[in-house]
Amino acid sequence: MKKIFDFKHFKGDMFGGITAGIVALPLALAFGVSSGLGPSAGLYGAIFVSFFAALFGGTNTQISGPTAPMTAVSMVVIAGIVAAFDGDVSKALPAILTVFLLAGLMQVGLGLIGLGKYIKYIPYPVVSGFMTAIGVIILVTQILPSVGYYPKEDIEFVNQFKPHAEEIILDNILKEEAGEGILVLEDFEETIKRAEGITQAQILKESQTLASKEASGVIGSIKVLPRALNNINWLELLLALGTILIIYGFKRITTKVPSTLVALLVMSGIAIGFKLNYRPIEEIPSGLPIPNLEIFTSISLGNITPYIFTALTLALLGAIDSLLTSVVADNMTKTKHKPNKELIGQGIGNSIAAVFGGIPGAGATIRTVVNINAGGKTRLSGMMAGVLLLFILLALGPVASQIPAAVLAGILITVGIGVMDYKGLKAIPKMPRTEVIIMIIVLVLSSVWNLVYAVGIGLVIASLMFMKKIGDLTAERSSIESFDRSKAWPDEVDLPKDLKEEVFIKHIRGPLFFGSTSYFQQLVKQIPETTSTIIIRMGRMQYIDQSGLYAMEDVLVDLVNQDKKVLLVKIIEQPRYMMESIDIIPDLIPEDQIFDNFKDCLVWVKEHKS
Repeated sequence: MKKIFDFKHFKGDMFGGITAGIVALPLALAFGVSSGLGPSAGLYGAIFVSFFAALFGGTNTQISGPTAPMTAVSMVVIAGIVAAFDGDVSKALPAILTVFLLAGLMQVGLGLIGLGKYIKYIPYPVVSGFMTAIGVIILVTQILPSVGYYPKEDIEFVNQFKPHAEEIILDNILKEEAGEGILVLEDFEETIKRAEGITQAQILKESQTLASKEASGVIGSIKVLPRALNNINWLELLLALGTILIIYGFKRITTKVPSTLVALLVMSGIAIGFKLNYRPIEEIPSGLPIPNLEIFTSISLGNITPYIFTALTLALLGAIDSLLTSVVADNMTKTKHKPNKELIGQGIGNSIAAVFGGIPGAGATIRTVVNINAGGKTRLSGMMAGVLLLFILLALGPVASQIPAAVLAGILITVGIGVMDYKGLKAIPKMPRTEVIIMIIVLVLSSVWNLVYAVGIGLVIASLMFMKKIGDLTAERSSIESFDRSKAWPDEVDLPKDLKEEVFIKHIRGPLFFGSTSYFQQLVKQIPETTSTIIIRMGRMQYIDQSGLYAMEDVLVDLVNQDKKVLLVKIIEQPRYMMESIDIIPDLIPEDQIFDNFKDCLVWVKEHKS
């Protein structure tokens, strides 16, 4: 029986897991804050995803947890659902976690149906544009907290939204009355009574929700940036800048100690030790994480239906993120990961994390590399990282709650700078124009509009451009001419000169599919009037799809109706099966006009020469 755990490398796994866990701590807290659910959500995600993805996954040295791409998409989910619940995070939480749970279950499903091996076919320009957009989003959205500006607390800014807030509250009253069957025009006094019950506190709360929404994302952050710069909290800015300087500066001294952890400890130590008047992160609950059972008891399908596609995007993004890291781990350890098993492990980890209130994660490249370099060799290392983070939560939760918010903003700014795909950006002058267009479209749309839709649009455009390119190449390589000795295949060189006017030879090289049918349909127009026999050589046509099949049928019907003889040479198995399925063979082309080689075909032509 195969051993589930191999303790031969326990020492290396322990050191690798502890080191990776230490690296993960500041990032988990920062990603939790960035997501909108608070530092505890990031920590819970790191604990459960790391442990269970390692336990059930297919990459021995993988360290998983919240990552920049997964957090960026999670931000979109969280902001959208919170807005639907009038800005109340506690009320929105079950719906948010349900979406995360669905994403995890979808990942398990992707692994079970064996889609892991197909992730590699996502075009690089789409991935490149997306990763750079993630960097832009994190970088721009962290400018506000790094200068100590929070739109909800800017009274002058919030007051601008009070008229709209009153309108929304009144609209909600009308909807409530409609749900209760109250006709406003018949019972106007009830409407007035409810409207008079609106308090200034309610209006302020709704205004703050609108202000936060207005200032969210890249565009929102840029809109309020002038206000932020006019209201800089210099202490918060210095804490953020100090964090950034330590992260980049400490790397020049040594890379053996994580510079993010050093920055976190040093800047937090200064802020706490000197009792500075800084803004701390949200309080991290003490004690063991508790399952959020409201996911199963109080959720309605209507609240999560609009986010099904987003959940699928989270699942696919997590799959890509994890499997790319698995490839890195393979290259470092000279091993081979199991992609479908890895997806199942990631899905289980994300599902359990969602139940306990954690944000979703994926395989994290930097943490995995740190683990391998520190001696990690088996899945125990990833589990150790999760256990260490759980210990930190239980023992140091109250201390961690004193970390300055600006320090985490500084950490995230360096993450945003680091996650951008500089390799892809540098290659822009040398890349094909179509690939540059795809990358820029995904980058721009992801940054200023919607990450989910941007990736979908990028994939569609990339697919269409790929199809056109393949169609063009197929047509370019496929000969559409009557016999020409300069372009003849070796066995056609000896074709008698007296057949030149009577015989038209068509070469099909490559697949005949919807991207190349227009070129094939030009065949009839290319045939000289003197031609009586058309030879179509199909030995290099490996595949035909339904579009290609019907295009071929139309051409053959036209040729037969013109009383021309059509001869087919060397039909490969798949095209022949397709042609037989709609009776092209033998109704249009009899078996005696189909040949295994050109030599036999030529004999037939000579025997039937008019």
